Amino acid sequence: MRIDVLTLFPDMLRGFLDNSILKRARNSGVIEVNLHNFRDYSSDRHHSVDDVPFGGGPGMVLAPDPVFKAVRALREELDVESPLIFLTPKGERMTQSVCEELSGLPAFTLLCGRYEGLDQRVIDNLVDRELSIGDYVLSGGEPAAAVVIDSVARLIPGALGDEMSVKEESFSWGLLEYPQYTRPAEYRGWKVPEVLLSGHHEAVRLWRRERALELTRDRRPDLLSGYGALEVEHD
Repeated sequence: MRIDVLTLFPDMLRGFLDNSILKRARNSGVIEVNLHNFRDYSSDRHHSVDDVPFGGGPGMVLAPDPVFKAVRALREELDVESPLIFLTPKGERMTQSVCEELSGLPAFTLLCGRYEGLDQRVIDNLVDRELSIGDYVLSGGEPAAAVVIDSVARLIPGALGDEMSVKEESFSWGLLEYPQYTRPAEYRGWKVPEVLLSGHHEAVRLWRRERALELTRDRRPDLLSGYGALEVEHD
């Protein structure tokens, strides 16, 4: 998979991409991530990328020309279709199903906003999709781009050492993930649930499903409507 990112601050993402799972995935060729500074496509001597908003108001708005030129140059370079995704609080909510959808694409491009927003003509004529990682405002789209890249890349076969870990994570099957434990079996008087030490795989599976349902009912009951009426089997 190829992911391109259009940003004014590529250095904000370089360190993130050069560590942990993403570093291994890039080094092994599972994913390719390219950073493009659309300030390089500004045509004035100050390399300006923003201007005051028509109609007045505070702040500055990203001008259309540098973004149009950057997108055009990128599309001339690409040999696969790469939908342009604008990261904005006004966009569609990012969910696990969206991550899974994006992970099936050969490529996509992320556009990071800044300042008070992006000239609407870019959105109307270039952007294929708008995504939001939550109901809050960031200083720019770079942290959101990091979230999208990480959540999508880990779903691509070969990115993780254990592919089963993806299948059992929160949201992957409609529920929050069950509690996890490791050695020692007793720590400061707190013991690991006996069922996890039993070696009985079916009992462990049922315990985990029950705990996942309990956590979801307590913390995210809204997820249960999408999960359906599935109940834990006790036989």
